[in-house]
Amino acid sequence: MLFNGCDGLWEKVIETLTEGLMVVDPRGTIIAINQAMEEITGYPREELVGRSCSIIRTDTCFRDQAPGLERQCQLFRNGTGGRREKCALVKKDGSLVHVLKNTVLVNDNGGEIFGGVETFTEIGDLVGKERVISRLRRELSREDGFQGIVGKSPAMLRLFSLISSAAQSDAPVIIYGESGTGKELVAAALHRLGPRSQGPFIKVNSAALHESLLESELFGHVKGAFTGADRSRVGRFEAAHGGDIFLDEVGDLPWATQAKLLRVLQERVIERVGDQRPIPVDVRVITATNQDLPRLRAQNRFRDDLFYRINVIPITLPPLQERREDIPLLVEAFIERTRLKNRKPITGISKEAMEELLAYSWPGNVRELINVIHYAFVLCHEGDIQPEHLPALGSLPPPVPPEVQKKRTPPVKITKERLVEAIKLAGGSKAEAARLLGVSRVTLWKWLKTFDIQAEGVIPSQEALL
Repeated sequence: MLFNGCDGLWEKVIETLTEGLMVVDPRGTIIAINQAMEEITGYPREELVGRSCSIIRTDTCFRDQAPGLERQCQLFRNGTGGRREKCALVKKDGSLVHVLKNTVLVNDNGGEIFGGVETFTEIGDLVGKERVISRLRRELSREDGFQGIVGKSPAMLRLFSLISSAAQSDAPVIIYGESGTGKELVAAALHRLGPRSQGPFIKVNSAALHESLLESELFGHVKGAFTGADRSRVGRFEAAHGGDIFLDEVGDLPWATQAKLLRVLQERVIERVGDQRPIPVDVRVITATNQDLPRLRAQNRFRDDLFYRINVIPITLPPLQERREDIPLLVEAFIERTRLKNRKPITGISKEAMEELLAYSWPGNVRELINVIHYAFVLCHEGDIQPEHLPALGSLPPPVPPEVQKKRTPPVKITKERLVEAIKLAGGSKAEAARLLGVSRVTLWKWLKTFDIQAEGVIPSQEALL
């Protein structure tokens, strides 16, 4: 070994290093290595010690030297040392390993160079992450899409053009589309492309908030405004000042909240709950709905004046069944994204499985397609996704419109198998499963309890999959 004395302490320290260590003389002859260097290169110690360091083949050592000249160890060529670089090292078996190489010259007491030390640290995981980032960047900038929205059908190309034009205006935009068509993606694209892109982008799901809390969430409240209001709170409109606010499911807004939203659009001021002081706000309002607003107006469930205020620039998203030519692109994109996240060796999808996807009506649109790909990733372990890895497409009834759901009587009988299939197809989402089955969430909960089914146990959560 290189070091002696101290009862072999230095030898033990060097041998326990996880980095590969190699010591060479001024001629580039290897004097000593440690065990980690053996493991990184695949060469046993006796095949390295006494040999030229050129046996350790990397893509950086001799790359700057003219051909035909005697190779000289780069460490001693310029006499400076102290280099740190990433490189690929060829192991004894011919395989490549990515390493971070540090080199330094060693001088004696008189300042003369008598050797050099190189350490090699494996960085395969780091290189792998860099490749993932690179692939994600390519995915985000793919030519078959726009601002993260995948598609190249005529309907989507017209949509992309409309988004680009609408983004430059400060007028209110309303996005129409069935559930799962990507309304939130369009709203985000409008924000990124618009003049308010440097400001905040605040999202509000009107249907997810209880009516008693909705006004407080939107406009804020002052301390003591109601029971439990132990402090003042800034609402979403104030938080969006200088940017855009996205009100999803605007058709579900209560009548009283609609009147307050109308005032915001007309006067650009809000009032916190429990306070009468007007607060100026500068926001662009983007709304979205999957409901028929003209029908809601006819039923006096949506204000005419508010409708005309938010319906300045309407954007309608085509359902998936009207742009079937985009399904292969979407499948390819979702497989790539899911593979990048969970690192499963899934290469693509078979022709037979793709034919099944193309033949399906997709009542749940793109969101349902994403759930199908997630489901397939659970069953498929490697290679191409086959038909047997897909859920039983077409075995579930088409989604029932909300107005019909409220009028119809929920089916009395449901099989456990059908219930489990719905939960799987919905990716574990109880709300989506209830929508697919055409029943309320309460009914779905009753069925789950009857069959003693835990939705989380039927299919892993999206976080677990990704």
